[in-house]
Amino acid sequence: MDNMNLDTLWNACLAGNRKAQFQLYQTLSGRMFSVCLRYAQHESEAEEILQAGFIKVFTKGQLFDNKGSLEGWIRKIMVNTAIELHRDRRRHFFEPLTHDYPMADSRAESDENLRYKDLLAIVTELPIGYRTVFNLYVVEGYSHKEIAQMLSISEGSSKSQLSRARQWLKEKLLKIEHIG
Repeated sequence: MDNMNLDTLWNACLAGNRKAQFQLYQTLSGRMFSVCLRYAQHESEAEEILQAGFIKVFTKGQLFDNKGSLEGWIRKIMVNTAIELHRDRRRHFFEPLTHDYPMADSRAESDENLRYKDLLAIVTELPIGYRTVFNLYVVEGYSHKEIAQMLSISEGSSKSQLSRARQWLKEKLLKIEHIG
């Protein structure tokens, strides 16, 4: 969908047009679901984040200031909704330093390069705290300062969680390579 049609559709959404809201959801839900999956522990949680995020999009649409892309604004809502969900459920984002995470066995692909979905599957195995910081920094492009503010942690905690996530992923990939 081009930007002109998306703008027209968005204006209809702001006017409360349910058909336009459904069409916008149909247009963007696939991409936004991919964002939600990166922060969820399983698909049903990603679906919950997606639904809650789109409710916010439609109830707080007047807050979109047209300075950036509509899709980027909706993506940010999905990320923030995922973070809020974890806070509401009182999950612990950050794991203790002494906790040892077992490496799950994975079937090695015969291909030399892991496909995107395989890498995504490995990232989703990260402990929730590591995964959250990894996604915010590596995938979404937030700075450690921004992540610290979003998660109410220090910049140092953000940096150490990212470092631990990278080490965890490195060990996991080396193990997969060794098995293959």
